[in-house]
Amino acid sequence: MAKIINIKNEVLIRVYIVGFMIALAALVIMGQAVKIQFVEGKKWRERREKSMIEEKTVEAERGNIFAEDGSILATSLPFFDIRFDPTVASDELFFENVDSLAHCLAKVNPEFTEGGWQDVLTEKRNAGKKYLEILDRVSYSDMEYMKKFPIFNKGRYKGGFIAEERFSRHKPFRPLGNRTLGYVRKGKKGKKDTKVGLDGYFDAVLAGESGKRLMYKLSGKDNWMPVDDLTQIEPKKGLDIVSTIDVNIQDITHKSLYAAVKKSKAEYGVAIVMEVKTGAIKAITNLEKDKDKEEWGERLNYAIGRRYEPGSTYKLASIMALLEDGYVELEDIVELDSGQYQFYEELMVDSGKESFTTDSTTVRHAFEISSNVGIAKMVDQHYNHNDNAERFIKRIKSFYLHLKTGIEIEGEPNPVVKEAYNEEDLWSGITLPWMSIGYATELTPLQLLNFYNAVANDGMMMKPYLVKEIKQEGEVLQRFPPTVVKRKIASSSTIKAAQSLLEGVVERGTAKKLKSSRYQFAAKTGTSQTDYHKLNNRSSDLKHVASFAGYFPANDPIYSCIVVIKDPKVGSYYGGDVAGPVFRQIADKCFETQSAFYNSMDSKTINRLPTEKLPHNNLGYRNDFETILTNLNIDFTTRTKNEWSVVTSKNDSLKIRRRTIPKKVVPNVVGMGLRDALYLLENKGLRVKVVGVGKVNKQSIIPGTRVRGQQIKLFLG
Repeated sequence: MAKIINIKNEVLIRVYIVGFMIALAALVIMGQAVKIQFVEGKKWRERREKSMIEEKTVEAERGNIFAEDGSILATSLPFFDIRFDPTVASDELFFENVDSLAHCLAKVNPEFTEGGWQDVLTEKRNAGKKYLEILDRVSYSDMEYMKKFPIFNKGRYKGGFIAEERFSRHKPFRPLGNRTLGYVRKGKKGKKDTKVGLDGYFDAVLAGESGKRLMYKLSGKDNWMPVDDLTQIEPKKGLDIVSTIDVNIQDITHKSLYAAVKKSKAEYGVAIVMEVKTGAIKAITNLEKDKDKEEWGERLNYAIGRRYEPGSTYKLASIMALLEDGYVELEDIVELDSGQYQFYEELMVDSGKESFTTDSTTVRHAFEISSNVGIAKMVDQHYNHNDNAERFIKRIKSFYLHLKTGIEIEGEPNPVVKEAYNEEDLWSGITLPWMSIGYATELTPLQLLNFYNAVANDGMMMKPYLVKEIKQEGEVLQRFPPTVVKRKIASSSTIKAAQSLLEGVVERGTAKKLKSSRYQFAAKTGTSQTDYHKLNNRSSDLKHVASFAGYFPANDPIYSCIVVIKDPKVGSYYGGDVAGPVFRQIADKCFETQSAFYNSMDSKTINRLPTEKLPHNNLGYRNDFETILTNLNIDFTTRTKNEWSVVTSKNDSLKIRRRTIPKKVVPNVVGMGLRDALYLLENKGLRVKVVGVGKVNKQSIIPGTRVRGQQIKLFLG
């Protein structure tokens, strides 16, 4: 019995010991909890808050891209994500006005009814939620409107209204030159940014400098809320660039090409217009059909980034090589063999009917009718049979047809020019004849146009370029003048002969049905087959590339132009039938809209009023200009019905041209009278301060800046 009692006592002792240890552990835990909560609470709360707060990047406003006349081609417009902290407002302010706020929110965001919004707002407040998403991508004017809602009108710290500013790239003339203007797309998860076009090439200039702001990480998602409205480091707006693009020529080029590719149901089309004397690109259009949307748009920059076998437009380089090396003259006789000739195991066949009825003709006429056999036989005879192929390749390189143009857009490939007798290039006996007519070699439309532009410019090759200035707040920081690549790509006699040949193509050759009675242009037609290896393979399912390259007017070239249309499926596939009409339409429209193309119809000497004494770059209300010039009996032309316009002068003529006034951004009022400038600026909510008298010759805020009700200073003189 005693033994049983002892065992029982021993068990009880152990239970007491365990219970005591548990109680002691509980007391220790409770003591630590009290210490953390009341003694060290402030320290740990601060540490937690600090771990939830980070310094985040604040996006800078991106710089603008302007056309040469000051029109905005790409700009950054602000938008706002509206958020609400329902815990900020006092009980009195919140519960007295929550129904009114819900009524307003239901109007701008019908995701919830008025009653639904009231329930959401109240529920989130009771739950202590500090970041309620109200509406995304709100414009500046809409943000200002929402800022006046009940509770919101008390601001960030009393009403909980949060407006997070972001920027969206906007192109007012879209889709004109969309791919050339380009974009910058931020890479995800550590990947590189995608940079396209001018926006991508000049990203470092346009991007500006980002700012810094303290942000609080919200639980449950990767979302951050600004700690306050103040940035630690203010973002710095990007610089602006002024392009060489002429909006009117770009519009002409786009519409002309669009009509052609749509009619022929082509795979894609390209058109480029370049200023002969400078190399400035005035228009560049790439149109490709979106198979999903059944629409035509710009997805790839074929003009700059895609090589192709040019076909007969390349024959100009071949004939110039023959002329420059002294192997032929234009009136020499060449055998055409009725349009067919065997080069080793391959049969070359002409496409033109005239070649099949002619055994021989002059070098000039062979070029004008684009005889494959005639050109190839001459190149084969003088370079191939004499083991002199290196000389031909060297001559091609002297025309800079083996190099990139260096245009300010990423992605330009090197041309493909085979090295003579190089096994890696698969050189054979038939390479040279086929290369001479635009096969076995590849280059981009811009690279070929640059060669034609040099011929138009009397042999001087200019570097094609798209940007002429970098500006900051209207002040020029850097200019990009025209750049001479080579002063003479060939002798003067060869250049004059080449110009004569191109004029002959239009007068008597493959482009004669396109010639104009009003002006003369010079050009070459081109038709090539894609994936072409054997010219005697003339199956109907082969795809073609139709092209047309040249310049206008022929006697004093102003613009060079190339049109390339890939795989036209409806109608003809020849360059003169498909691409030629686009070239002609572009030239016609330029002729109609620019006084530089006109010659005086009066043979008598007339006293011209110097251009500097004519009104120039006067901006204002179109009806006012028309009334004043009519009453003063001054001749002028106008091709716009826009309310606002600009008067330009050249030689002794005046033209009233369209002036686009963009919405939601500061307009360019330089050149306007004070009345018109005040009308425009004050109607946009700007406060205007005026210095001086006369017309506006400077404004303190650069055109394209978003309107925020700021003050703008106008300098008159």
